[in-house]
Amino acid sequence: MEDINLHYRFLNWRRRIREIREVRAVRYRERLKKMLRDGDILRYHGNSDEVGCFVAARPLSKRNRYYEVTIIDTGVRGMIAVGLVPQFYKLDHQPGWLPQSVAFHADDGKLYNGNTVGQQFGPKCCRGDRIGCGISLDSEDGQLTVFFTKNGKEVGSVEVPGPPDSLYPAVGMHSLGEEVLLDLNAEWGMDEDDGQMIVDSHEEDWSRLHDVKVTGTLLEYVGKGKSIRDVGLAQARRPLNTRFHYYELEITDAGEKCYIALGLARRDYPKYRHPGWSRGSIAYHADDGKLFQGSGVGDPFGPRCFEGDIMGCGIMFPRDYSLDAGDDVDDWDFEVCPKPSEVQNDLYASNDDEEDEGEDMEGRKVTVFFTRNGKVVGRREVSLPDGGLYPTIGMMSTGEKVRVDLRPLSG
Repeated sequence: MEDINLHYRFLNWRRRIREIREVRAVRYRERLKKMLRDGDILRYHGNSDEVGCFVAARPLSKRNRYYEVTIIDTGVRGMIAVGLVPQFYKLDHQPGWLPQSVAFHADDGKLYNGNTVGQQFGPKCCRGDRIGCGISLDSEDGQLTVFFTKNGKEVGSVEVPGPPDSLYPAVGMHSLGEEVLLDLNAEWGMDEDDGQMIVDSHEEDWSRLHDVKVTGTLLEYVGKGKSIRDVGLAQARRPLNTRFHYYELEITDAGEKCYIALGLARRDYPKYRHPGWSRGSIAYHADDGKLFQGSGVGDPFGPRCFEGDIMGCGIMFPRDYSLDAGDDVDDWDFEVCPKPSEVQNDLYASNDDEEDEGEDMEGRKVTVFFTRNGKVVGRREVSLPDGGLYPTIGMMSTGEKVRVDLRPLSG
């Protein structure tokens, strides 16, 4: 008899567990409409007359209070919204349009807080930008503080009613071609001393910075932008080599005139000269699509580049090329010259006012190639100076910003 009772208790326990799992499966199930999800990628799948909306399976909480969305493609109109909504939000409405929802919209930089009419809130966002949304931990009086970020910097915050576990991450789209990368486990950390976000500055990747600000992988021009001498220059700490032979930048903001140049230069390249203008350098210029090779006069080379375009530069080394240190060395850690104690911002050993032009310095011949959005634009043969050629980026008009990957997985 006792065995029978134990058997029935076991069956009841199993049935109860199954019921709990079924309830949780319904409760914690993501919802989406007119959108496709492929891993962490969300794509719009409508006809531009219909809103696409994604609502995450779980709400933000004190344990997981922040998430981020990176814009891969703005599509036709860039009508991408990032925010928080109730669990059973109507999926044919953009986040922020209906009551008890709030969202930051990328196309106009406005905040929509339970209304189809937005309020000016922050900058517009484009391809490559990272939009974050989170909740504050010090919420009181039934109010919840929701904050938004762009590329790791807080844009602003707003008070909304409700407990922390009542709002779910939501992404809205509304035009063909829109695509984002979703990170529901992103972290938002504050340094207790100065309240600034803790970010890997990547400043150690650069040996020379002049009128350029580094924030993570983002380079921002901070010069005057008034004359041809107001060049902002960033030069990598290490030259390209057989293991890391290629690098890329993405134009996240073209600024006033998109005077952005990507190329290679000798280590002692003058800071007041755009890459490609002086000897020992070669560069592809975004504003006119020209190639500059040791001269202030460029040659027609490829298409112009604009905001959202990805420019790349690499070297095709001869098969028998090798570093003096030997092929068994980790090339990226190999120091061609002594590492300075800190990034040099203004003072260099060479004469920075030098404005020399002419042919490349003598050295072994290598082929330098340039790409635009993954396709090769063209190639040029150059002489490799002593010490090698260093990734060098120039900017020269207000507002210019680029995101740099010195070690992309392809190329």
